[in-house]
Amino acid sequence: MRRNRRVKILATLGPASSEEKMIRSLHEAGADVFRINMSHTDHDLMRELVRRIRSVEAEVGRPIGILADLQGPKLRVGTFHNTAVTLDVGQEFTLDNNPEPGDTTRVYLPHPEILEAVEAGHRLLIDDGRLQLVATEATGTSVKCRVVAGNKISNRKGVSLPDTTIGSGALTEKDRRDLDAVLEADVDWVALSFIQRPEDLAEARKVARGRVGLMSKIEKPQAVERLDEIIELSDALMVARGDLGVEMPLEKVPGIQKRITRAARKAGKPVVVATQMLESMITAPVPTRAEVSDVSIAVYEGADAIMLSAESAAGQYPTEAVSMMSRIAEEAERDPLYPGIIFAQRPNPEPTGADAVSLAARQMSETLRVATIVTYTATGTTGLRTARERPQLPILALSPVVGTARRLSVCWGLHCVVSQDQDNIDAMIDTACRVAVEEGFAKAGDRVIITAGVPLKIPGSTNMLRIAHIGSDGLSAV
Repeated sequence: MRRNRRVKILATLGPASSEEKMIRSLHEAGADVFRINMSHTDHDLMRELVRRIRSVEAEVGRPIGILADLQGPKLRVGTFHNTAVTLDVGQEFTLDNNPEPGDTTRVYLPHPEILEAVEAGHRLLIDDGRLQLVATEATGTSVKCRVVAGNKISNRKGVSLPDTTIGSGALTEKDRRDLDAVLEADVDWVALSFIQRPEDLAEARKVARGRVGLMSKIEKPQAVERLDEIIELSDALMVARGDLGVEMPLEKVPGIQKRITRAARKAGKPVVVATQMLESMITAPVPTRAEVSDVSIAVYEGADAIMLSAESAAGQYPTEAVSMMSRIAEEAERDPLYPGIIFAQRPNPEPTGADAVSLAARQMSETLRVATIVTYTATGTTGLRTARERPQLPILALSPVVGTARRLSVCWGLHCVVSQDQDNIDAMIDTACRVAVEEGFAKAGDRVIITAGVPLKIPGSTNMLRIAHIGSDGLSAV
């Protein structure tokens, strides 16, 4: 199944899309990667969803990626005597370590790490910013605040801390249990929530030991401030615009999205744009015009992937939402202005063999107008560096490692195929030509560009570029 677009689509599974038949329908509609939200999924259901996705993968004969999204620290206030209270702007309100039900003067905050970290002048946003507080005094066990906006707070509403760096790591006990479970289930990506600093990745990387790609969700101001360091330690990024729009002024989010997207592309690491992309399709069969523009902007920016959350997980039109997103992306990429926009954002190559070969492959493909670029990639690095160039022609990524092919399914422009490892260059070139024909990227008489590493079977040794003619038998013509 060949897509008519380069950007990839992530679809979140949930109550509306958990059955195998629906997963197959979503894949046929355009979903390349499926997201399992561990905030709402226990381990038994997660394992069953993985089994169903792999069953669909076997039926369609295409590698499908699976992303497990860890919940991260959920910071919430305690409860109130009467469920909710009304406050006045300007009044004093305290968050403390007293577990007694709250009233109009105070409430329990069951997170000592927050009480220890907040300082006078820091903002505390309750219920997605509907209630805004500013700390006036912090003792380590309580935080006195002044109400600056909003007037209502109720049981267990979430707390956001745009100015505070919490000393504890991003992985909670639940996250650690979930991480162990998803690693055993053989997922391809793990998304880490509420990353604040590069050190937050250390524990997950130690546990994962390279068995899964780590995707850092950028949703806190602290992460934006240390973006380059976080990118260096991440395998991919997600622009998590929901919480990012709570903790930062909404008008700053579009610019931050562009910054993250371009920084990730410069580093050659996939970037996913997420949250509220087709939000109205949760209850409506068509999106708003603004949502269509929002999806298109992410495509024009060169994002590797765009994501659906509640639209596919709990909405009334999950298949239609995926199909609509796919059509919007296809139309954006057909725009005559699209290649120029993508070219203008192209970063300079790094001084490595893989980048030099990838740059040459892109330049030669556009000069010679070959049918496709075929890249052999065992670890995925060569595929990522080729995609970083954003060539105008399709990229066919061949890998003998099924896990690599699945992981690359989130990457821009890569059509991944699992193929046997080859023992010699002639067999490798013949395989590249044959698969290009079988997958619909080329036909007899066409030329293809092939990149690989010599000697063969040595990861990270990309150093060969070859132009091959396809003969009448679908193999390389001598």
